[in-house]
Amino acid sequence: MQAYTILEKMSLSGNASRMVILAPLVARKAQPGQFIILRARENSERIPLTIHDYDRENGTVSVVYQVVGAGTMALDTLAAGDSLHDFVGPLGKETATEGIKKACVVGGGVGCAIAFPVVRKLHEQGSVVHSIIGFRSKDLVFMEQEFQSVSDRLYVMTDDGSYGSHGLVTHALEGLIKEGHHYDEVIAIGPLIMMKFVSQLTKKYGVKTTVSMNPIMVDGTGMCGGCRLTVGGQVKFACVDGPDFDGHEVDFDEVISRNRVYEEFEKQEREEACFLLRRGEK
Repeated sequence: MQAYTILEKMSLSGNASRMVILAPLVARKAQPGQFIILRARENSERIPLTIHDYDRENGTVSVVYQVVGAGTMALDTLAAGDSLHDFVGPLGKETATEGIKKACVVGGGVGCAIAFPVVRKLHEQGSVVHSIIGFRSKDLVFMEQEFQSVSDRLYVMTDDGSYGSHGLVTHALEGLIKEGHHYDEVIAIGPLIMMKFVSQLTKKYGVKTTVSMNPIMVDGTGMCGGCRLTVGGQVKFACVDGPDFDGHEVDFDEVISRNRVYEEFEKQEREEACFLLRRGEK
């Protein structure tokens, strides 16, 4: 079997999918919070994806992705039995959990797949863990059972109220804080706007907060500068200094603005990829 063979591919919800990839060397060193950079084919874009899971014994690494652009569209054309062209990692620093006795982990959308190994690690080390996972609607909810198995408390939130509790993850988090729960740390993983508002909330209550940043990234070594962001007034690089940072120090508005720069370009690339895929089916 070739390196980086896709052993499993399954749909999770909406346009999110999970792949289990044979990558023994990466699996041997992988830790929660770290990421890999992959290419589906030789001419495909480089895609950074935070590690969802790993199995050292079987030599596999799992990633979860959402089809949003040309790169993930190309990745989604591959099936179980196919091989990725590149699969590099683990990159970045692992999520620090040592010394945390009680934590609240907040996941949003596909970010829940990244939050899960962090929750599991906290659970395995004996920490009390409250998990809040948020989705737009019921049809996008996934991994509820997995979170339930490693959380002391689990809260499922949907924007439209179609499942779980109606509201944003910040509503649930503030409710827990007001109930008197004192967390050593809140860990937020998901869309930038979600992490921004979680950080604003916890800053008000003086609760240490870590966020997993996902700015534009190219080489994963810090040399290209594409993933730069401002943290505490200093320039940091998500690929080598992170991806975890103090949520109270991150300039979220700057990161959100920079990520929007390539929206039109990405839209054109996505439309071209759709055209080529349709053409190939004829």
